[in-house]
Amino acid sequence: MKAYVFNEHGDYNTIKLGEAPKPAPADDQILVKATYGGLNYIDSYFRKGIYPWTFPAIAGVEGSGVVEAVGSKVTNFAPGDRVICIGSGMFAEYFVAPASRSVKLPENIKEEIALAGYLQGMTALTLSEEAHKVLPGQYVLVHAVAGGVGLLLTQICKARGAIVIGTTSTPEKAEIAKAVGADHIIFYKTEDIVKRVMEITNGYGVDVSFDSVGKDTVDITMDSLAKFGSFVSYGNTTGPVPPFTINRLAPKNNHLCRPQLYAYVSTPERLEKYSSELFEMISSGTLKITIFKIYDFEDYRQAAEALETGKTSGKVLLKMESSY
Repeated sequence: MKAYVFNEHGDYNTIKLGEAPKPAPADDQILVKATYGGLNYIDSYFRKGIYPWTFPAIAGVEGSGVVEAVGSKVTNFAPGDRVICIGSGMFAEYFVAPASRSVKLPENIKEEIALAGYLQGMTALTLSEEAHKVLPGQYVLVHAVAGGVGLLLTQICKARGAIVIGTTSTPEKAEIAKAVGADHIIFYKTEDIVKRVMEITNGYGVDVSFDSVGKDTVDITMDSLAKFGSFVSYGNTTGPVPPFTINRLAPKNNHLCRPQLYAYVSTPERLEKYSSELFEMISSGTLKITIFKIYDFEDYRQAAEALETGKTSGKVLLKMESSY
């Protein structure tokens, strides 16, 4: 089968479409014929060696498609089911996924919309519920507000009555963020983020900063926080957060959290809770899903470059069937 197989860490030059054996499901897995794959920044973390990877490795942590076979211990899926899965090795014509990390596609939501909102939507839900429970009236700083998670965080926080301050790079992205509810926009390339945060909040600061940027925004986030505010670091787009002394949290009694989605949905009950809540928000129109572009399977490198160089807003998908 065709797949994006990697044998070394590297940049875009390592992204090459190759061949791999068609996998067989283990006892607790399902075999899926892929329809769509969802791009996420974590793909680049594996490729670059920020997160560990065992070679040979197939890219992709999120995909959708049709179940072709199930393992001997799987009772909640059957061949023919349309599913969304999170796991690994999903940028291929076929992939296997743990049944415990897979859900059936809702009949009332288009497959591409459901996948586009899935991993990033559950990330946004869990961040705003468990990493820091967003409450009415709170000031929320969303870095990269026009990105996939940023747009969804904005909508969820607004639905909870918060005031959203977002950072972005261009007027075009600012308009996209405002269209889903962002109250204030800060252009990080030309404006002093901390100064603008203090102007907007009348010197109070923000109750939480959802920071996907990493290395370049640590000091900005810390200086923007109000007393008892939360620093939620969930990404590394500019590189990993460097070590810093825990005593930096003391002057304002701040909280620091580095969450991972997989831990929040590590049981069937938790996965059901958050996926059901997400799909209900999508079907009701509470969450509007923005798809930047659906690329052909053969164009993964182009899609990855667009995502990782900040040229996208919303979700980037691969249409896996284009190579069949």
